[in-house]
Amino acid sequence: MQRVFDILLSGFALLVFLPLMLPVMLALRLSGEGEVFFVQSRIGRHGRPFGLYKFATMLRDSPSMGTGTVTLKDDPRVLPMGRFLRRYKINELPQLLNVLRGDMSLVGPRPQTTRCFEAYPERSRAAILQVPPGMSGIGAIVFHDEEQLLQDGAAEDLYDRVIMPYKGLIEEWYVARRGLRVYLACLALTVWVVLRPRSGAVWTLFPDLPPPPPELAAPLAWRDRR
Repeated sequence: MQRVFDILLSGFALLVFLPLMLPVMLALRLSGEGEVFFVQSRIGRHGRPFGLYKFATMLRDSPSMGTGTVTLKDDPRVLPMGRFLRRYKINELPQLLNVLRGDMSLVGPRPQTTRCFEAYPERSRAAILQVPPGMSGIGAIVFHDEEQLLQDGAAEDLYDRVIMPYKGLIEEWYVARRGLRVYLACLALTVWVVLRPRSGAVWTLFPDLPPPPPELAAPLAWRDRR
């Protein structure tokens, strides 16, 4: 059933967003380094790699510069137009093609690079590989502004020691509870967090989510609704 919704909704979304995507493609071609799309290998269901599509928002050689595949707040590798596209998640729209191809679902754990995937605890990795990765999902909603957490020299330590273990925990929560209700709720929350990023609505709608560690409680606008 989820695959049927994926095909119908992603096809409809492509038609709706095409008038936005075309001028973005033109603007990217005429600005920055002239790159329109960025394709990166990510880990999919059952560990199969696939090429993830995004609008290009960073320097072409970004993966081999600085913090690699981890993007920081005010990262100098992000192009001027890229900041706008990333703020409103417009850079993610080409992944609708990944959904139509069957690489991804609209909802699921965000697909990671090998380096980031290996930062998950082993139990989380095993759970995540059971389901298709998603354009959005509970991890993407909770960490919708992840770059704001990564803003100093200790960013990579925080990422590996705190962020990824907790993100793995909430992705395990999703895998255990996935179904049509959670699918539709995550789609609605995806739109809501773009409009109201500090609302904390995810904690209200899913009060049984594992609470974040103390370092993340305030940045994630956590509210104990249990």
